[in-house]
Amino acid sequence: MIGHAWAVNLLAEHVALGRERHAYLFTGPTGIGRRTLALRFAQGLNCTRPPAPGQPCRTCSTCKRIEMMQHPDLTVVQAEREGETLKIDQVRDLQHALSLAPYEARYRVALILRFEEAHASAANAMLKTLEEPPARVVVILTAKSGENLLPTIVSRCEVIRLRSLPIAETAQGLQLLRGVPADLSETLAHISDGRPGYAIRLSEQPSLLESRKSALDELIGLLAASRRERFAFVTEVVKDKEQLRNVLQIWLTFWRDVLVFTAGRNGFITNLDYSSQVEALASFTGLGDAQFHVRAVEHAMQQIDRNINARLTLEVLLMDFPRIKIAG
Repeated sequence: MIGHAWAVNLLAEHVALGRERHAYLFTGPTGIGRRTLALRFAQGLNCTRPPAPGQPCRTCSTCKRIEMMQHPDLTVVQAEREGETLKIDQVRDLQHALSLAPYEARYRVALILRFEEAHASAANAMLKTLEEPPARVVVILTAKSGENLLPTIVSRCEVIRLRSLPIAETAQGLQLLRGVPADLSETLAHISDGRPGYAIRLSEQPSLLESRKSALDELIGLLAASRRERFAFVTEVVKDKEQLRNVLQIWLTFWRDVLVFTAGRNGFITNLDYSSQVEALASFTGLGDAQFHVRAVEHAMQQIDRNINARLTLEVLLMDFPRIKIAG
């Protein structure tokens, strides 16, 4: 995997020393590599031909099936779609699976993705499993952060906090491990803001780059738009909650670039291909205003994560945006 060597080494050490925890919580922004790290850890727990204690070979049948998430002792649970709710029935089915002895591996591994999307009843049911963990079971939760989870759940987990990687490390990883050309690697590393999983998806799915461009162009257009046009945009975009999340995430990178530029650190912007638009907006926006808009987008994303009225949230956000025409 690209980066996070400290986390890979820490987890390998847990396996090598026989100090595996019964539960882990991997946190970090979307696309940072939480699922990849979890699968690598599951391989390390169960590899049949480890080259060193705690390190998976990644070539044995067990490692290959875990990587494809097709191993009988690996159970992956998540909400059906991002932004929807992880239901209590899913947790109950998981609990039944974990009550059984491993079919062929050393450990049963439960991977629960985006646990912040768990319904309160599902979270409480999961707490029971963490309080009374079955033998030979390792539970791995992933979430953006632990802030929106029950404190009693977080306290029962070993928390591994993943951060964005340096741009150079991300670009180098794309070249060496994925064969992405050097110039494209640099661009994707910036666009992904050092999130290797997102950078890999961008390299594999050109449509994501097209969606990003559309979201940025829409934002620039909305800054020049009337109140009526802004409300019309809201009516359309709130129809798809997952799309709305993606749009807000892209907008956040743009406003952060404006903030970075107003702070005089223009060498650190994410959207290099929109640097002229970032500079134009930064010349109109003071440092305090840029900070305000970054926080406003972050707040809107949090509100939507909490299932607060998406239409009202986005209308408030857009009404706070400045009115300015920026050349494309």
